[in-house]
Amino acid sequence: MEIKVIRSPDRKKTIQARMVEDTLHVYLPLGMQHEEERKIIEKMKKKIDKKMHKKQINNDDYLITKFDEFNVKFFQGKLKVNSIEFVTNQERVNGSCTPNKGTIRLSHKLLDMPKWVLEYVIMHEMTHLVYPNHSKEFWVKVSEYEYTERARGFLMAKGMEIEQIENNGDKSRK
Repeated sequence: MEIKVIRSPDRKKTIQARMVEDTLHVYLPLGMQHEEERKIIEKMKKKIDKKMHKKQINNDDYLITKFDEFNVKFFQGKLKVNSIEFVTNQERVNGSCTPNKGTIRLSHKLLDMPKWVLEYVIMHEMTHLVYPNHSKEFWVKVSEYEYTERARGFLMAKGMEIEQIENNGDKSRK
């Protein structure tokens, strides 16, 4: 990515970056120290890279298609979702769901996993739309996906399936 630095005497503290075609324009106050400037440019570059990566990994209909397929197969078409997408800011969980908003977020790390692992996490998060916690009913429903145990074992082996103790005292994994 090409970077163009634009220094302005009118800027006192504000820093801004945006993409103009294939060039990252970074707007900085005039007179910044070279080392500080370099750090800020690198930070802005990483931020834009992350944003572009998120847009790129969500550029097809795979997730909504899989949601619709699982909705019919496992939930009789009763679930509604406002968004289902990959995100780049989930480092410690594979997915998350906000049932009251109808949103599902999946870690971009799942893109490097076998398809049946990604599908398990989709099923797991979809089930949270019905059961917000990890109750017995939740796990019964998640287990309807045929590769649940295999996927959980795979994630455990990768150190990505974390044991949790739920409010009701049951141990579960996510």
